[in-house]
Amino acid sequence: MIAHLCCSVDAGYFLKRLKEDFPDEKIIGFFYDPNIHPYSEFKLRSLDTKRICEKLGINYVEGDYNYEAWLRAVKGKENEPEKGSRCSICFDFSLEEAARFAKEKGDNKVTTSLLMSPMKSHEQLESIGKVIKRKYGVKFIAVDYRKKGGTQAQQEFAKENQMYRQDYCGCLYGIWQQKENQEIIDELISPYPFFILPASIEERLEFYENRLKLEDENIKYKIIKENFLNYRLLKSKITSKKTVINHYTLFYSYIDRPQRVRIETKKDDIGYGNRAQVIFVKLGKINALLNKTYKNIKDIYINPLKLEEELMVRKKITKTKYSLSPVIILEEFEDIRYDIEIEAKIYPDNREILIKF
Repeated sequence: MIAHLCCSVDAGYFLKRLKEDFPDEKIIGFFYDPNIHPYSEFKLRSLDTKRICEKLGINYVEGDYNYEAWLRAVKGKENEPEKGSRCSICFDFSLEEAARFAKEKGDNKVTTSLLMSPMKSHEQLESIGKVIKRKYGVKFIAVDYRKKGGTQAQQEFAKENQMYRQDYCGCLYGIWQQKENQEIIDELISPYPFFILPASIEERLEFYENRLKLEDENIKYKIIKENFLNYRLLKSKITSKKTVINHYTLFYSYIDRPQRVRIETKKDDIGYGNRAQVIFVKLGKINALLNKTYKNIKDIYINPLKLEEELMVRKKITKTKYSLSPVIILEEFEDIRYDIEIEAKIYPDNREILIKF
């Protein structure tokens, strides 16, 4: 039997029950979620789903990330609500691929962990199952494990196994709808230059990869959450008389409106602006503080600083890594007025941490 899998939370208890109810079936878990956005979220869900399959002794296969094909399939349905026609197309897309995969493997039964999700419609899924039976000659096993306390048992199983719990359905259009009232949807923000931002999907992926290492080493652990003040830089622009000035803006830099600033005081390759608590730092100072060899600002974008390095520089210059003063790296200081625009968001957030025992 091919079990199409969408995420670890839905897959875990679902697969456990399948093994109990179909003891003579060889079950293959087929993770196929081309609707998931961004790709790092796809890899994170796949990682944790594979983990639970291995715990249950079920073979695991990760399907292709056919994101562009999925976008074409749902074109025109971008504004449909969840459980609407876009979801139906999405189910078609995934279950047809599972049916094709079953035919390749010589299997004649297909099911899906989408049946376990309280956010999905059984009627939609069963209707699609009838279509793939006619089209591919495979039987769709429409079990309902949500009944008789199944949903509660699913959540207990997920908690017991410390599974990754995503906070949106997965697709680009769904997250827009689910989080439309949020000031910022940080799942859709990746920085340039690339580094791992706090509470980002990339940080979560790294976190759960580290969790696997602990399990491989038989180290006991507990996943808990902590609250913290998060930050996203959306825009940074510096000009002088309409000439763009090459620069790099450090993490936690914040001003509430555009400012015209000149360097008023200089010491040890650090320049202090005459307003908005702006601090300028020469590139050479960065090289000295971090043992780098950057020749120009472009080099930082090619070989980016780590977030820990940015916070270290901020702490050495401002005496606290949580200062919100704009810290701007320049190649050289000039006796001009800098027109500075920084658009950034600072907001309460939470993230997971590992407690080792």
